[in-house]
Amino acid sequence: MTAPRDSIARTSGNDMQLYALGLNHNTAPLAIREQMVFHAEKLQMALRELTQTKRVGEAAILSTCNRTELYCSSTEPHEALHWLAEYQRVKPQDLKPFLYTLPKEQAVRHAFRVASGLESMVLGEPQILGQMKEAVRQAESAGTMGTLLHKLFQRSFAVAKEVRTNTQIGANVVSMAAASVKLAARIFPSLKEQKILFIGAGEMIDLCATHFAAQQPRAITVASRTLERARALAHRFNGQAIELRELSEQLHEYDIVVSCTASSLPILGKGTVERAIKARRHRPMFMVDLAVPRDIEPEVAEMDDVFLYTVDDLGQMVKTGADARQSAVAQAEAIIETSVGSFLHWLSSRDLVPTIRALRSHAEEARGEEVQRALKLLARGDDPKQVLEALSHGLTNKLMHAPTQALNDASAEERTRLTELVSRLYQIRSPR
Repeated sequence: MTAPRDSIARTSGNDMQLYALGLNHNTAPLAIREQMVFHAEKLQMALRELTQTKRVGEAAILSTCNRTELYCSSTEPHEALHWLAEYQRVKPQDLKPFLYTLPKEQAVRHAFRVASGLESMVLGEPQILGQMKEAVRQAESAGTMGTLLHKLFQRSFAVAKEVRTNTQIGANVVSMAAASVKLAARIFPSLKEQKILFIGAGEMIDLCATHFAAQQPRAITVASRTLERARALAHRFNGQAIELRELSEQLHEYDIVVSCTASSLPILGKGTVERAIKARRHRPMFMVDLAVPRDIEPEVAEMDDVFLYTVDDLGQMVKTGADARQSAVAQAEAIIETSVGSFLHWLSSRDLVPTIRALRSHAEEARGEEVQRALKLLARGDDPKQVLEALSHGLTNKLMHAPTQALNDASAEERTRLTELVSRLYQIRSPR
């Protein structure tokens, strides 16, 4: 990761606070989540647009099939919320029931939990960590990462590593891919007789193809907008590759269809699937749509000979397999709580920076004055030893003047508190 940009770091003043706001699979249904997706090619422009407002300093957006979250430093989180609704062309009042807004400590804890896989639909899944790192890369490229978010995400990645190293939270993960194979096995007596079509060539399709290939199906085909990517993936599984425009003509040949692309519009409509089912003489077709927004029109699920499952459907299935990992949650939570406390200590120390800077400036000014006086005395020919003595006494008197005067001028009630404070600041042992 690159260092945060100084320009952004300067815009995040003391009035800026850390916030996380967004929605996920626990707060919003798929129909809402797919409206809030940020596509990769538009993400940097969106980040720049958001930080152009004076009320938002730093910003990063995490957008996956299960969540859309905005991490920012802001004087007013409602500004970010209204921007989010306006950017996605959704009415704020329609969005609010599904949104969470987490300030400071809650935002830190949430980021650590997300990175560690505790907030995932599949408990402990590692994919979210790569997605968070990509969100950071996008924000860095957009120039919207500053000191605060840089520290937050770097610490999140460190916490996730500690959780995965010291707990069993990621052991025996029941993935969406594995759940897809299980569901397919309920429809077809043997997957060895089936032809499978994968639409897309990303990480999720790669994972699904690996799981299905282990069942030794009769044929595997990969369809993608980029034929080269489709060929590269298909080659690994001794399959063939086709372009997306060939889907309508060839869809009827496949018994199982798994789709996960970044398309903003459906890849397969109800009409296309109806023609495929008719050509198959109503032999059943098993379809899995892991994309958000959806690749397959929802109306397809109403067809008699189609078994269509979405990412939320599979999520319910994998939740039942999470019991084996629950014992590791408490241990992971303890690691996260300790890390939250450490981060909050760093966060509060940032508020002291102006005071520390002013204190050092005051001391430096006193030092400069005494050094100049000493140089003049030495130039005049005064005894160096006496000049050094005068320099040290002058510095001592100037640095001690303010605390000594404060103690002398303090009331009886204030004096006790100031005495304890001065003793702590200068590490003075109380006289016996």
